Amino acid sequence: MLGEILDGRRISADIRQELGRRVAALVGQGITPTLAGILAGDDAGSANYVRLKEKAAVEVGLRAEMLRLPADCTQPELLARVDDLNRRTDVHGVFVQLPLPSHLNEDLVLASVAPEKDVDGFHPMSVGRSWLGQDAFVPATPAGILEMLRRSGHGDLRHRHVVIVNTDNLVGKPLAALLTRPGIGANVTLCHAETPDIARFTRQADILVVAVNRPRFITADMVKEGVIAVDFGSNYIDDPAAPQGRRLVGDIDFEAVRAKASAITPVPGGAGPMTVTMLLAHTVLAAERQSHAL
Repeated sequence: MLGEILDGRRISADIRQELGRRVAALVGQGITPTLAGILAGDDAGSANYVRLKEKAAVEVGLRAEMLRLPADCTQPELLARVDDLNRRTDVHGVFVQLPLPSHLNEDLVLASVAPEKDVDGFHPMSVGRSWLGQDAFVPATPAGILEMLRRSGHGDLRHRHVVIVNTDNLVGKPLAALLTRPGIGANVTLCHAETPDIARFTRQADILVVAVNRPRFITADMVKEGVIAVDFGSNYIDDPAAPQGRRLVGDIDFEAVRAKASAITPVPGGAGPMTVTMLLAHTVLAAERQSHAL
């Protein structure tokens, strides 16, 4: 029997409807939740992603304010913009789009965002509080993965073994911090993609999360029967039958692994749509907290 498809688009749409109602309640109190972003440089991918965030924010009723700075902007100029957004009471969530131009200090910039407005969850204080099991914003991708599992009926992770093939600050580490909180209580293994014989780890997974951007990296022989497979890979492969001769696939060999899995995310349409949605959710929560609506 083929595994259940975890439909991130449907779950994301449900969450956005809920957010719309919460936004309307805030607006009724004279508060318009506002998400502000800063894009430095002219990277096409980053620019497209910022436009996507802006569009999604407006669709749920948020006000979106996106600042675009030239690629040669200085560190003091960028920090001054962040400081201005931190000080403004009409701005509730702030993010700085990554990657930054190479001459800018990414760590310093991310640490300059006020923690209460750090809806990306990248401030060192947010990271530290999360690892301590304290309330904090976390990056949107791991937050989205956890919410998708919960809403699809797979949220009971206590003592389940979660293997994460990713060790970065965007997915692997913050997801591990979430999963090991006392209220969740999963057992977590973090793996580097280059780990020799990585299948000896992935075959142990009750829940397998993969984000390495290597097409079909995880094959059916690398998972056990009944696994829940979450794919956050994004890879274009040649396909003459596809528009423009290319097709988007994930890091998991979808059809083969689905034949063994109890549930699996597709690419596209799985974990990806949840990322922007959780950024919006964090902004609404930040607005509620800052306005004492909670």
